[in-house]
Amino acid sequence: MHLSGRCVCPSDPQFVEEKGIRTEDLVIGALESAFQECDEVIGRELEASGQVGGCTALVAVSLQGKLYVANAGDSRAILVRRDEVRVLSSEFTPETERQRIQQLAFVYPELLAGEFTRLEFPRRLKGDDLGQKVLFRDHHMSGWSYKRVEKADLKYPLIHGQGRQARLLGTLAVSRGLGDHQLRVLDTNIQLKPFLLSVPQVTVLDVDQLELQEEDVVVMATDGLWDVLSNEQVAWLVRSFLPGNREDPHRYCSCWEPAWAWVEK
Repeated sequence: MHLSGRCVCPSDPQFVEEKGIRTEDLVIGALESAFQECDEVIGRELEASGQVGGCTALVAVSLQGKLYVANAGDSRAILVRRDEVRVLSSEFTPETERQRIQQLAFVYPELLAGEFTRLEFPRRLKGDDLGQKVLFRDHHMSGWSYKRVEKADLKYPLIHGQGRQARLLGTLAVSRGLGDHQLRVLDTNIQLKPFLLSVPQVTVLDVDQLELQEEDVVVMATDGLWDVLSNEQVAWLVRSFLPGNREDPHRYCSCWEPAWAWVEK
């Protein structure tokens, strides 16, 4: 199905009706595919140049009265209005995606090379804990339960730490992103890429129904901003700056000068 509603394949009409496929589903699929294709291109280019590296990605697309926000990583987008702050993306960290990561390790235990345990415990276990009852949770659990500590439980945890200190395989602070195809756990041959998903989460905002004003803006930033300022603080900065600088053609960019000054203090 074309965005205009025109069918591309003869079999589309019946299939689209049965599955309830909407135009926005095509845009979401296109964004998801674009992230994956971009990740593959990055992988080939890094391999050809002998370089390593990766990044997170946050994209906003305005199309046919809707705003599509695609996020893979720990960046964030928010919509700031006069009387509302709406979060348009979710951060992907080892903690927020614990069950997906543990599920992958459950299905493919060879990815851990016998060096890590997929189970999560409230703290790092020690030899003295052998045979003791401790709290734990696995890929199929949202709550906690008890088990007796076995020798295999003493291995380094797949996800370790809390909050900003949480790390995937003791290395990465994010669970989605682009690149890092050659990244390995220190002093091992264990690759992180199988756990690092390049597929974004896509949020759809119906702009036509919001009756947006000129000073309603979308703020997109990496964790460098969100680690030091809350959504409400960023919204306050935007609301404080924009109304008094209506004649400034660069006001949507220059409004961040006081923000960084605040951060530096």
